[in-house]
Order: sequence, then C-alpha cells, then structure tokens
Amino acid sequence: MEVLYLLIPIALLLVGLVAVALLWAVRSGQFDDLEGPAHRILMDDEGVAKPASGEDPHRQADKAHRREADQAGGEKLEGEDDAGIHRS
Repeated sequence: MEVLYLLIPIALLLVGLVAVALLWAVRSGQFDDLEGPAHRILMDDEGVAKPASGEDPHRQADKAHRREADQAGGEKLEGEDDAGIHRS
C-alpha cells in the first residue's frame, strides 16, 4: 500500500509531461498539415537533374563506392558476381 505514495506522484508527473508535450506540439504547428507530407512523398521532384549519362544517380554512387572498395583491396562476398549482386 505504501507503494501508492510513490506511484501516484510519478503517474501525475508523467501525465503532466505528456500534456506539456501535446500543448507544445499544437502551438508549434505540428498538427497544421497532416496530409501534405503524405501527398508530397508521392509526387516527383521536378528540380532533380538527371546525370548526363542517363543513369540513375544511386547506381552511379554504388558503382563509385564499389570502385573505391576494389582499390582499397575489398573482397567480394561469397556468391557475389562482378556487379556486386548476390546470386544464390
């Protein structure tokens, strides 16, 4: 029963902290636009320039990373071909 003297103030403190966090979020505009980010992630970026070679920039970065690893003496994993793709 004595444990309630400890648990009740801790619970009230946590409720107060949650209330303060919620008030901060509402006042700082965290809930102003709930749908915008969800729609924005589906839209294409018009300002992103494609490389001159027409190749995907992520693929170019992956090739550059593999080239650096090869120069540093990196080893291929078992079952990995020359392109770095793991084949079973």
